[in-house]
Amino acid sequence: MSPQSSLHRLPINRQRWFNYPMGTSVLFICSRNAGKSQMAASLMEHFSAGRITGYSAGTKPGEAVNPESLEVIAETGADMSEAFPKPIDPDIVAQVDRVVILGSEAHPVFDASVRTERWLLSEPSDEGYTGIERMRRIRDEIAERVRSLSFELEK
Repeated sequence: MSPQSSLHRLPINRQRWFNYPMGTSVLFICSRNAGKSQMAASLMEHFSAGRITGYSAGTKPGEAVNPESLEVIAETGADMSEAFPKPIDPDIVAQVDRVVILGSEAHPVFDASVRTERWLLSEPSDEGYTGIERMRRIRDEIAERVRSLSFELEK
């Protein structure tokens, strides 16, 4: 059952994702919505102190959020504890200020009016990093880009 079809069964705090953006907002997309896009959305809200709403989605949502992603985000003080993989919602795409596609695996197609950008990320495992250290390096690269985007959007 998809998260959307079971909305009436979700706890109130999980329904937040289904409320459409008010104010400045960004949708982060990756393929599984299990790590990178979840981290980016949480970091956006954390760095902007909630002034920018971060949404996340996946082109092929997984079953659960990567536990290492949860751990490394908690290290920053951001909260991803209520995160769950979600598909792309066209209504959110239509209302956010920016759509950011993370990595090279996701290939969503949007109308030309949707402001999008792609962030190609390095792969720490290519340099021999694994496990939690690999995820910290991914988090740090995403954090740097999210912080820059948050400054741009708050101008």
